Amino acid sequence: MRIAWTVAALVVCVSVCAAAPQSQSRAHAAAPAARPAAAGKARPHLPDPQLEAAIRARFARSKSAAGFTVRVQGGVAHIDGRTDVVQHKAAATRMAKTAGAAAVDNRVQISEAARKRAAGNLAEGRRRAQVKRGESRDSR
Repeated sequence: MRIAWTVAALVVCVSVCAAAPQSQSRAHAAAPAARPAAAGKARPHLPDPQLEAAIRARFARSKSAAGFTVRVQGGVAHIDGRTDVVQHKAAATRMAKTAGAAAVDNRVQISEAARKRAAGNLAEGRRRAQVKRGESRDSR
């Protein structure tokens, strides 16, 4: 008799456990479809000419990327130009991404003088404005 009750309890547990994931998976299957619209992160893809115009407008408003050229093919922004400041290259990439580019091919060339300045700044270490609080200025 004890074995019969154990088998019956085991059958009930297995049937309940087997049914639970199915109902859960249905609930999860419907949820991801609603998330992107609710999150507001889904951005409609702009046609290439509109995307290129949007990136050029951002570059025109910026001091750092004003001299760069951009063309868009298949949602990928191709940026060309030269700069004397290392950070301007990264700024151009960020502007193109925020304008809606799916990817960015940044071919901006950094001048040799800018590379040397950046290497010198790294070798020098922290600057006065970057010194942690609590450190005396003499300890540098």
